Amino acid sequence: MINICSDNLAKSRDFYTKLFDFNVDYDSDWFIHLISRDKQLELGIVSRTSEIVPDAFKHDPKGFYVTFVVNNADEVFEIAKKERLEVISEPLDTFYGQRRLLLKDPNGTLVDVSSPIPNLE
Repeated sequence: MINICSDNLAKSRDFYTKLFDFNVDYDSDWFIHLISRDKQLELGIVSRTSEIVPDAFKHDPKGFYVTFVVNNADEVFEIAKKERLEVISEPLDTFYGQRRLLLKDPNGTLVDVSSPIPNLE
C-alpha cells in the first residue's frame, strides 16, 4: 500500500478513481482508502496536516514517482485531457518498450502511466 499526502482529499480521490481502476473503500475527513477492483492494489490518501504525518514529511513530494501499468496509456491520456488534469508529457514510446504518459497529481506527485508496446522486437 502506498500513502500519498494531500491538501485536498476529494480532488486526489477523484484523480485516482477517474484515471485508474480504484473504488473508494473508506472516506473520511483525514484519510481515504482506495482499492483496485481486482483487490490487488491499495492506495491511501492522507491529509498532509494529519497528526500521523511527521512534520518533516508534510512538504511537497520530491525524488520519487508512482507508476501505474495500464492496458492503454493513450486512453488514460484522453481521460486526463477531458478532466483537464496536468499533463507533464503526452504519451511517447520509450526505448525500453513502454508507451509512457506523465501526469502531475493534485498533490504534486509525478504519476507515470505506462503500457507495454505490443509486438516490440
